[in-house]
Amino acid sequence: MTGTRLRVPELPANMEWLNTQGESVALAELRGKIVVLHFWTYSSVNCAQALRDIEWLRKRYPDTLSVVGVHSPKFPNEQQSDNLQKAINRHYVRYPVVNDAQHAIWKEFGITIWPSIIYIDPEGYVVGVMRGDIKRKQLDKLIQQSITDAEKKKTLRRSRLLPRLKPEPSLDLKFPGKVLVTHERMYISDSGHNRILECMPNGRIVHTFGSGVDGLIDGPGQTAAFDSPQGLIYVDRHLFVADAGNHAIREIDLINREVSTIAGMGRPGLVKGFDVYPEPLNVPLNSPWDLDYADGHLYISMAGSHQLWSMDLNTKAIGVLSGTGQEGLVDGNAHAANLAQPLAICIGEDVEKMLFFADAGSSAIRAVRLRDNNVQTIIGKGLFDFGDKDGNKAAARLQHPMGLCYDARRKVLWVADSYNNKIKHIKLFNGTISSVTGQVRLNEPGGMSIYDNKLYIANTNAHKITRIDLDSGHLEDLEVFDSEND
Repeated sequence: MTGTRLRVPELPANMEWLNTQGESVALAELRGKIVVLHFWTYSSVNCAQALRDIEWLRKRYPDTLSVVGVHSPKFPNEQQSDNLQKAINRHYVRYPVVNDAQHAIWKEFGITIWPSIIYIDPEGYVVGVMRGDIKRKQLDKLIQQSITDAEKKKTLRRSRLLPRLKPEPSLDLKFPGKVLVTHERMYISDSGHNRILECMPNGRIVHTFGSGVDGLIDGPGQTAAFDSPQGLIYVDRHLFVADAGNHAIREIDLINREVSTIAGMGRPGLVKGFDVYPEPLNVPLNSPWDLDYADGHLYISMAGSHQLWSMDLNTKAIGVLSGTGQEGLVDGNAHAANLAQPLAICIGEDVEKMLFFADAGSSAIRAVRLRDNNVQTIIGKGLFDFGDKDGNKAAARLQHPMGLCYDARRKVLWVADSYNNKIKHIKLFNGTISSVTGQVRLNEPGGMSIYDNKLYIANTNAHKITRIDLDSGHLEDLEVFDSEND
């Protein structure tokens, strides 16, 4: 934070507000309160982590701290208020948010990176700017000092800025992140409900793992707790879960229905080196988002630290497979490569065994050659090169892909081009990409799974599982239902 003392400028008029039923918020009306302007974009995992820190502070200081969200989007899809409303509900944002679609407020305040915070004292002066990762403890101390100072000056006003929410409908699924289909079951990370569902192929729920309340609790079935779980992989009667909100890897024993934590400390961290750690519960993970398995190793996309990791399931040793931890699109040796928020992975054979990954931050599809861990890009150019264009790999563009699936029969990669609301496929022999057409509307689709010539899709913002028959091209929504309510 800086020590510059400037009167905060007012927010521009005639902008669209959410969580206020359309009413704008004037900073002048918040005088007497500590105000935090939070600049974010919902595509960023780091911004999502910042939202959690801000919510913790908001609950700690309910009548002295007012938070105003300024959503300044990176991607065109994020400019749309309907999509932003979904993100607000998905991340449980409980304060006013202005849709800064054209970056007018961003430019007015001189913001350059996500997330960023403008801290304003009760007299309406800018105390400072915090750029990058939000430091909860530092903000907590600053708020305490501001309260003490304002009480001495008698400038503190205690009141609450109450949101006017527009909640999602009550359905069996809520923002499902990933789906996995095996020979006898379908597993769904019902992320918005903080649980894992085990279903029959027809969609009937037979077992639920997780109480529905966010937390990091091991134990049987519905007494366990997850926090925004994502990636799933089945290995020998065990289901492994990328528990993104808990920064942990969980294991479900499908025989005795027990949930246990096998890696992670429950809080985010950054590991930059390539050492192997024999005690995985003592290693900080950072938003693990997807999983795959091959040859005794669990592969992990570590979205928050822009890396790929691996874990030996025999020895339990864990470590970074590829990525320096710096966000970017740089190919080559694993120790020098830069990744950008990998949100999906899958293992497949091109000429040789590859770990493919959807590098959402660079709107790219990339791969690690597992023989030597060399990184290469199939489609994509950089952090701000995105679009919706099919064709050859040099010209093709995606927009924040979040799902990836290898099709051994066709030798293609299926891609959830999430912010274009499309499913596409890449022919591995020449890199050309094509879109799938259909009658079912996709809304920021996420994880995918292929089984019996059918592609299953977590249609995240629609709160549904969608299925494509890959022979006929027919798309349909698959009903997921509780057997008790059948």
